[in-house]
Amino acid sequence: MKTVLTIAGSDSSGGAGIQADLKTMTALGVYGMSAITALTAQNTLGVRGVMEVTPEFLDLQLESIFEDIFPDAVKIGMVSSSGLIDIIADKLLHYEARNLVVDPVMVATSGSILLQEEAISTLKKKLLPLATLLTPNIPEAEILSGRKIQGKEEMEEAAKIIAENYGCSVLCKGGHQINDANDLLYAEEKTRWFYGERIHNASTHGTGCTLSSAIASELAKGKPLEEAIEEAKNFISGALGAMLDLGKGSGPLDHMWNLQRRDK
Repeated sequence: MKTVLTIAGSDSSGGAGIQADLKTMTALGVYGMSAITALTAQNTLGVRGVMEVTPEFLDLQLESIFEDIFPDAVKIGMVSSSGLIDIIADKLLHYEARNLVVDPVMVATSGSILLQEEAISTLKKKLLPLATLLTPNIPEAEILSGRKIQGKEEMEEAAKIIAENYGCSVLCKGGHQINDANDLLYAEEKTRWFYGERIHNASTHGTGCTLSSAIASELAKGKPLEEAIEEAKNFISGALGAMLDLGKGSGPLDHMWNLQRRDK
């Protein structure tokens, strides 16, 4: 069985973070492992508290994983401090980790900046250049490229700038009032649009986490990058289309939509 490691925060409501990642990996037939960067107290209405792990403890988690069950792919989600980013980058280099999908979580859906300038600087300098694929949303792509994005042409320009700056492929995710489901890949000096199904579902909590972990799962299986993205977007469409209705706010996806349901 192929193996995938998620390095991210824990979501106590189960819709995003490592919980979404592990559910996605299981649904896609790979063995999921996790190194937790922070505990959160949250639900579909919002985040109530965050408790970050120490760099030393994250270091122990990563050593424990890489020295026993070596991952075929790694997904990196939200990492909120320079100290943790340093540890992750050093360990990925030391163990020569492969198929690295980095979801550079810097901006909340509300538009709030989640990382301090120092952490963003460390992320850019040490972690992003190691990535196989970056998956920024529009606000994050604006930060990484230094360009304002208002349409498809600006998305293409920003993705190219990011790819050239960090030496990796870039999947610039749509949404944020530009389009709901169309993503742009810039890889090997070429662009390709992935057109997704527009699904009217307000339960979108954890969509970005799910997409990046799905891509990592498909890369772990040996799929080429473009095929991995196609499969991941199909998975997202199915998870949204299942119309799971949980919670009083922005609810989670149905990560198990593609598995046989025992309650039917």
